[in-house]
Formats: sequence, C-alpha cells, structure tokens
Amino acid sequence: MGKAGPDPATAGAALRATAARRTGLLVTLLLGGLTATPPLAMDMYLPALPEVTRSLHAPAATVQLTLTACLAGMAFGQLVVGPMSDRWGRRRPLLVGLAVYVVATALCAFAPTVELLVACRLAQGLAGAAGIVIARAVARDLYDGMAMARFFSTLMLISGVAPIVAPLIGGQVLRVTDWRGVFVVLTVVGALLTAVVWAKLPETLAPADRHGGGVGEALGSMRGLLADRAFTGYTLAGGFAFASLFAYVAASPFVMQEIYGASPQAFSLLFGLNSIGLMIMGQVNGKVLVGRVGLDKVLGVGLVVVVVAATALLVMSLGVFGEAGLVPVAAALFVLMSAMGITLPNTQTLALMRTRHAAGSASALLGTTSFLIGAIASPLVGIAGEDTAVPMAVVQLAAALVALACFLGMCRPWEGRTGAKGAKGGGF
Repeated sequence: MGKAGPDPATAGAALRATAARRTGLLVTLLLGGLTATPPLAMDMYLPALPEVTRSLHAPAATVQLTLTACLAGMAFGQLVVGPMSDRWGRRRPLLVGLAVYVVATALCAFAPTVELLVACRLAQGLAGAAGIVIARAVARDLYDGMAMARFFSTLMLISGVAPIVAPLIGGQVLRVTDWRGVFVVLTVVGALLTAVVWAKLPETLAPADRHGGGVGEALGSMRGLLADRAFTGYTLAGGFAFASLFAYVAASPFVMQEIYGASPQAFSLLFGLNSIGLMIMGQVNGKVLVGRVGLDKVLGVGLVVVVVAATALLVMSLGVFGEAGLVPVAAALFVLMSAMGITLPNTQTLALMRTRHAAGSASALLGTTSFLIGAIASPLVGIAGEDTAVPMAVVQLAAALVALACFLGMCRPWEGRTGAKGAKGGGF
C-alpha cells in the first residue's frame, strides 16, 4: 500500500506557520506598499489638479471625476479580486492586477482629453484594487485578534509614508515637468513593486483553505458576511469614515490653493503634516491602546473626534465667527486626519476578526464599501464651485455622523461581543 497523502488541514496550518515565519520586515514592507496604492495613485496627482483643469480645458468638477473614477475602479475591482484570491490563492491575482495597473498608469500619462484620462484612471483603479484587497487578506491569513490589530497599525505606519512622500514628490515633479510626468513616476514605482512582489511575497493561502466554487459561492459567502449585523456595521462605519477623509483628499487642493492661497509646495507640506498625524495616531493605537483599551471604545472615541473636527471646519467655512485663515482650517484638518489613525485600522480589524474563512471576500466588502462611498462623496465637494469650503465641510460632517450612527446602531459596542475566538472586541 502507498503512503497516505498529507492531511489538508495539517498542510494548511503548516503553510500558515511557514508564511508567518517568512513574514519578516521585507514582506511587511511589501504589504504596506500594496496598501499604499491609493495614496500613490491619487496623492501624487493632487498638486497637479489645478494644472490639469488648465491643460485639458476642463472644469474643476470634471477633473475631480478623475479621482472618482480611480476610486470607483478600486471599489468594484475589489469585489472581483477578493473572491478570486480565495479561490486561486493570493499571488496569481495580485501579480496580474499589478501588471495591468502599470500599463493603465502609463496610459494616463498620454491621455489627450479629460474623458480619456477618466477612462484610464478607471482602469488604473480596477487593477490597483488587487494590491489593496489582497494585502488585507494576506494579513488575515497570518494574524488574528490583537496581533492583527497591531499589524494593521504597522501597515498604517508604512502605507502612511505614501501620502507624506507622494504630494511632496508630486510638487517637486511639477517643478521640472507637467502633470503627465507624475504618471510617469507612478508607472516606474508600480513596475518596481510588481517585480519585488514577484520575487519575495510568498503564498499564504494553502490549497486546502481555498474555495473551489465559482461566482455563486462567492456571492453566497458575501451574503453570509453581510447577514452579520456587526460585520456590516463595522464595514459601513469604516466606509463613511473613509468618505470623510476622501472629501478632504478631493477638495483640499482647491480649498488650500485657490481659497487660502497656498502654493503647490505649501499644500504638499500641509498634506504631509496631516499624514504624519495619521501615522502617529496609528502607532499609538497599535503600540499603546491595543490590548489595554477595548477596540470598540477606541473606535468610538475616534469617530467622535472626527465629528467634532468636521463641525469646527463647517463653522469656520460658514464664517460664523468671522473669516478664518489658513492656520485654523489646517489645524482642524490635522485633528480630523489624525483621528483616522485610530478609526480606520480598528474598523478593519473588528470586521475581519469576525471571519477566518473567505478573508478575501470580507476584505473585498470592506474595501469596496469604503471606496464606493468615497467615490460618491468626491464630486459633492465641488458642487458649489471652487470658491467655498462649505461643501467639503458638509460632506465630512454628514459622513462622520452616519459612521457614528452605524457603529452605535449596528455594532452595539456596549454588548461587548467577542469578534473572534479568544479576541474580545472590547465593549464600552
């Protein structure tokens, strides 16, 4: 008689253990780089938005659709790539997505009209979704409970470098070339990331843990996830919090430069300062709060701070106490962005703690919700033109209030649920 084959469950556990051992600094940096795809694709481009309106003879609201298209592509792309990674493993869908992302980014540099630029940005977002959704799924493969919360905070530190560096690089690129040069730099960065992923990122999902079904099984898995009220609550809370953040991303180039007179370089520095605040609070979350304070409690405080900061921005934008200058507006935005450092990683952690299997599908729902709501919020910030910051503040406050309502009404943090086996979510 021949020897029996290895037990599938044992093989899956062995692969996870081996992958965890191999997840050293390089792989952690790679996952951080993959989650940095959105800020790399959007933030480097932000200082160039006013120039694009002039270069392509398009109104600001239409140019802002280039951000919306990229964000919508990232939203819907995750719905496809997430279930694919549950079926075929993490590496193959990731590498294909990155390759297409590089091609689409290169095409953006040659777009002759704003309509074609919007189309190329949509393709860029669809392909770039692979990096976002699979990075979260890989983290879920390797970690659980508080370890996952700490790892997501580490990812926020790494990926937080991108929004600091990206606008600064974008501003400097604009000193020597035009906005098309920004996309050339993005193409090179994407190609380098693809090459390193090919060489260094291990497979983290064992064949025994993969789903053999097709679209029907993937949809059934997503329906099961959405039937979990708390999972849906965390997903929506994170999505609307992200919309508040993205309202700032979409509107700040015009608010800071056109209304408050900041130069592209000054805008880049302010944007970088806000990202530093987000990074610092992410590290406070992972190194100080996790394990000492319940995750639900930390998330609740973060959402309340976002609401307060957005309220202050709306009051200043309306001129309730007179005309506000750049400094108080920048200070309120700094507080809002810093609060995202404890809000976003904890919504992701608390949601993913509720599922071990179908991590790709769960990650896809988290990402799609965030990017889709953000894509809807993006054009709203320019609805009243380029001369007022009121729409930005209104969208930020409305989104923050909805996020807080979803968290309180659906997650019910005072019940102190257990998010995953042995990992208490931490009630109020």
